[in-house]
Amino acid sequence: MKWFNVTLCGVFVAFCAGTCGGQWFGAQKSSRTSKGGSPAAGERCFCQLKGVIDDCSCSVETLNSFNNLKVFPRLNSLLSQNFFRYWKVNLNKECPFWEDDSKCAIRFCSVQPCTNMSELSRNCKESEVPEVPDGIKGSVTYLEKNKIEKQKYYNTNDCGGENDLGYLNTTLSKESIDGFERWAAHDSAIDSFCELDDESSTDSDYVDLLLNPERYTGYAGPSAHRVWRSIYQENCFKPSADLGPYADFSSIGDMCLEKRTFYRAVSGLHSSINIHLCAQYLLSDKEGFTDSSEGVWGPNIEEFQRRFDPELTGGEGPLRLKNLYFVYLLEMKALAKAAPYLESLEFYTGNEEEDIDVRKAVMDLLNVIQGFPNHFDEGAMFAGGFQAAKLKEEFKQHFRNISRIMDCVGCDKCRLWGKLQITGLGTALKILFSGNFDQPLDQQLSLSTVRLTKFQLSRGEIVSLFNAFGRLSRSIMELERFQEEILR
Repeated sequence: MKWFNVTLCGVFVAFCAGTCGGQWFGAQKSSRTSKGGSPAAGERCFCQLKGVIDDCSCSVETLNSFNNLKVFPRLNSLLSQNFFRYWKVNLNKECPFWEDDSKCAIRFCSVQPCTNMSELSRNCKESEVPEVPDGIKGSVTYLEKNKIEKQKYYNTNDCGGENDLGYLNTTLSKESIDGFERWAAHDSAIDSFCELDDESSTDSDYVDLLLNPERYTGYAGPSAHRVWRSIYQENCFKPSADLGPYADFSSIGDMCLEKRTFYRAVSGLHSSINIHLCAQYLLSDKEGFTDSSEGVWGPNIEEFQRRFDPELTGGEGPLRLKNLYFVYLLEMKALAKAAPYLESLEFYTGNEEEDIDVRKAVMDLLNVIQGFPNHFDEGAMFAGGFQAAKLKEEFKQHFRNISRIMDCVGCDKCRLWGKLQITGLGTALKILFSGNFDQPLDQQLSLSTVRLTKFQLSRGEIVSLFNAFGRLSRSIMELERFQEEILR
């Protein structure tokens, strides 16, 4: 098994320890007690969740207010729109690292793709069956759409033959179009931090994210732990070479900024996914088997405390929660940095009225994000010569490896949300560190400057970027709800 000599942080761990019901690696019960008596178990999860976020210039309190009042309401509404609710993914790829046929048999692990709706159609009203808009599926491509618009122009602006003399033939052969697509895919792959699915594959299907929500499915056991253990033990930047697989990462301050950023980002995403499963826990039957076609999900306070109480996590629970705010800042900065590019997109689905509303909503959200005063500062990272470039490439290869490990998750729903969120974080890293959006501090980045770099994001990357940030935003909201419930 080849791991690219990867030393990658306790990452997805997240997708097996989070959505799939595993545990935090290295978690342990602490024998430490505070002098004068310890606070109640509920208070312990939050008593340290305050103040300045490590390697950043803003506080937990500032982000709570900004997210809950300004970002989450806008983002939650935006993600319900058709452009963002459908994502094309291949859930049938084989694990590239080991042979494993331990597919999850629990009914709540399954994902219902939009391209295989016959069984669902028999059990639902026609209006309840999701249908992917033609503009998203590609029934009307951007090229065809532009051709139609140009034809309309010439039909309505006939100047008695003048157009024939000045007509520019923009017809391209199929071979030329295929070549351009290959060039674009090659250029995009150079900057990519993820191994993206081939959307043209017959194994790729559109999935309605609203009908397949991320939540605890009951998936656990050897298969889930194997993914988690392999990532954590064999793929982790470590503060020092002599630390074992059960290392305590409280000493990550000894690592360079880039490696700390990597660890905090994936640790924060891990925390976020654990919060999701605690907020949407299968309450009707903890084993996942029930006679009812619909399970009952809701918040599980005991599970939340088990994962984040400092007394039960060796003091690391609050640090994990703080890392959630770190990765939130990182992804928000990517959105702010790419705003000129994102604002130029059509977000095309074929429904003109809805597309206009989505563009307005995206611009409104990006304006709010750009107005945040204390953004994550990536400028000091990978600065220098050969060693910095080497570290950046290593950083990138580690993350690409994680995207491949997501295909080893045995629960389809866990795999779906794992792939989406790792692709979203990878897209954020691509924006931050590709160099295409870098600009001197005294100059404002223009869209024409971005276009000169030929930078582009696929629809899948855009959908994953916004949805991944939406998951982090919801996690911060859920934290407030857990705190209110626990301290009640």
